[in-house]
Amino acid sequence: MVTIAVPKERAPGERRVALVPEVVARLVKGGARVRVEKGAGEGAYHLDAAYQEAGAEVVERGELLKGANLLFTVQPPPEDLIGALEPGAIVVGFVQAHKNLDLVKALSAKKATVIAMELIPRITRAQSMDALSSQATVAGYLAAIHAARLSPRFFPMLTTAAGTIRPAKVMVMGVGVAGLMAIATAKRLGAQVFAYDVRKAAVEQALSLGAKPIELPISAEGEGGYARELTEEEKRIQHEALREHVAGMDAIITTAQVPGRRAPILLTEDMVERLKPGTVVVDLAAESGGNCVLTKPGEVVEVRGVRIYGPLNLPSELSVHASEMYAKNLLNLSGLLIEKGEFAPKWEDEIVQGALLMREGEILHGPTKALVGGA
Repeated sequence: MVTIAVPKERAPGERRVALVPEVVARLVKGGARVRVEKGAGEGAYHLDAAYQEAGAEVVERGELLKGANLLFTVQPPPEDLIGALEPGAIVVGFVQAHKNLDLVKALSAKKATVIAMELIPRITRAQSMDALSSQATVAGYLAAIHAARLSPRFFPMLTTAAGTIRPAKVMVMGVGVAGLMAIATAKRLGAQVFAYDVRKAAVEQALSLGAKPIELPISAEGEGGYARELTEEEKRIQHEALREHVAGMDAIITTAQVPGRRAPILLTEDMVERLKPGTVVVDLAAESGGNCVLTKPGEVVEVRGVRIYGPLNLPSELSVHASEMYAKNLLNLSGLLIEKGEFAPKWEDEIVQGALLMREGEILHGPTKALVGGA
């Protein structure tokens, strides 16, 4: 029988949990044994009793990994869990190897096998396992909520006895999963929404949600649904055009990120200078360097009357639904790791191969291997 271990997340501010009781019950019904650390679900409002009712064993941290084949985490595993891994066990969770090279080295030294959730291929078959997308949905929703909270203006149009309030103008820069959710949420709040992306397909999706697209003579479709890096000339065209558009906005939400690299700069200092006082910028790329040059990760800063917010780990703020979505991503992925309750990874499957960061200590992901070698 396969044994799945679920720890209590220790990263500062992390409230999510890798598996929720509903998913635990489905795994147990399928023949798996699930072991959950005491208090693991408290941040997502799932008490130990709920896990026990779902069929899980609730144990102290020291007992968690004894005999475990799979370790399901949200954040990268800390040193104590890496040291306690059983031979042949697989770690499954977000790793963000480019930011955690010491962790990668520790896992390699332990001869661990690691499936990184951020490396799940962006293919149709893997959509139900795509944790980047599920968590970006949460981040996009909260980005619009925070923009409305920080703005000194109403978002919707209001007709009152004191006169008519015009709707706020909100611009979403970067129309991936998070951007689309930000557009949809800002529209629901009643704002007039504008959208910009260097990918033509993304602009069409924004249009379908009721956003007014800002179109430039640039097309930068990349691989896996991401945008390629712009040339210097394309960056110049983008900058000149956007600096005119941003000046009239009441709120700007930026979401552009490149996996494994620093986020592209979309809002330069001279562009921020053109924003009117009271404008709000919510920078979802704060953790990877920021789309705005003035973003300070985890802080709200005010520059010449413009509020700039660089939130960190937004999905943790919506821990109930973020955990539920992530747990279902893991449940769907487990079908490639478990068969009839037995530990049976499908190593040749393209999804497993694409997400396999390392196997028995050997780093298989090319960019990570290069970074570790260069370090």
